[in-house]
Amino acid sequence: MAEHDGVRAGAADLPSLDRLLGMPEFQAALADFGRTQVIAALRCDLDECRAAALAGTLTHDRVTPAALRTRIVNGLTERNRATLRPVFNLTGTVLHTNLGRALLPEAAIESVMQALTAPANLEFDLATGGRGDRDDLVAPLLCELTGGEAATVVNNNAAAVLLMLATLAKRREVVVSRGELVEIGGAFRIPDIMTHAGAKLVEIGTTNRTHPADYRNAIGEKTALLMKVHCSNYEVTGFTRRVDVAQVVEIAKPHGVPVAVDLGSGTLAPLERWGLPHETTVQETIAAGADLVTFSGDKLLGGPQAGMIVGRKDLIAKIKKHPLKRALRVGKLTLAALEPVLRLYRDPEHLTQRLTTLRLLTRARDDMAAQAARLVPVLAKSLGDAYRVAAAPMVSQIGSGALPVEQLPSYGLAIAPAGGGKRGSGRALAALEAALRGLPYPVIGRIADQTLWLDLRCLEADDEARLALQFAELRA
Repeated sequence: MAEHDGVRAGAADLPSLDRLLGMPEFQAALADFGRTQVIAALRCDLDECRAAALAGTLTHDRVTPAALRTRIVNGLTERNRATLRPVFNLTGTVLHTNLGRALLPEAAIESVMQALTAPANLEFDLATGGRGDRDDLVAPLLCELTGGEAATVVNNNAAAVLLMLATLAKRREVVVSRGELVEIGGAFRIPDIMTHAGAKLVEIGTTNRTHPADYRNAIGEKTALLMKVHCSNYEVTGFTRRVDVAQVVEIAKPHGVPVAVDLGSGTLAPLERWGLPHETTVQETIAAGADLVTFSGDKLLGGPQAGMIVGRKDLIAKIKKHPLKRALRVGKLTLAALEPVLRLYRDPEHLTQRLTTLRLLTRARDDMAAQAARLVPVLAKSLGDAYRVAAAPMVSQIGSGALPVEQLPSYGLAIAPAGGGKRGSGRALAALEAALRGLPYPVIGRIADQTLWLDLRCLEADDEARLALQFAELRA
């Protein structure tokens, strides 16, 4: 039977595995993926071809060495693609939890690379030659920047709160305002973390109003902590009353009860200095008299995922001795990234240039508008007449539990279907959004108001050309 496209083939027309492996077409695949993977993929493909031959649907064009090679290489390429992949964050949310939150600055990247490739003094005291404490690599910096007497680091802020409560409040009471019983992403709730830490939650006040007397009346023999929790992802407005940290400290002092503050996102710099809305800093909280403050490393601070506890030396010492501390401690890569990020805060004059998160938050709207003007014709050419693409003003948000109602003026691309009703527009936008996610370097936007919005706030200048290439991939 002659080999022509579409001509039916039988099982006898299938080349043997050994013959295929010896062909020039498969040498590059063997070099790239190894003999084990290529053989397994070929056997699977040949089995499918035999089944098709028995069903009478196998054609010669499917069993040529070139066709087999193409399927094997494509399949193995997809199989070996990294699961954790870089994407373009064009959602308008700078600290996007699902997209990895803060991007590390160059100084942190260089430090991590060094820690990856060389032994380091993680728990080795270079001065004495004895065993060291990994917290000592960053604790002096944290104390310098926050005003705390001591500091320790764990793997995230939820762990910091858990460790603090487990150490200081097990089988004892922790007083918290009802208006601060927050739930953050992933169903993390303050009442639940209290339960798992073995502490008893004492709720005071109401959702919208808590008074100093509520704290005073709640203090008893079993009170371990008065705790303030930052309302990181919502804001209560209207007929409200809150008791600030300084007032809570004054209430707690006569009773010898420590005051703990969970700042959540946490920042080490006054954001209003760069035209951003004010967010309570760790320094302000310590200065107000808080005995312990917990906060995150990968949000407004702009570093790696970590949870910091700063405050009184005696309380930090107890926390560091708790068995959970070892289970929740961070590794050398986190510390390698965190130290240089903290050092950047010593030089606030250059922070917007050197700290990636702050640079993105303070980007000039005109820069984003100029990017949008350059990218509109590129995307419009790729999409053709099916969609309308326009440069448009929009608003970004900080994200990750920081200033939840504040918006940042931004600019980007607004994409809408060229025709069709509301239902048809929804399908068209969903299809385009999926196509953008399916690109080799996925593009993540958001759909709202019958429009696909691509906010350019997080598109750095060096990445603009790469994004343009991804738009061109839509034509393929």
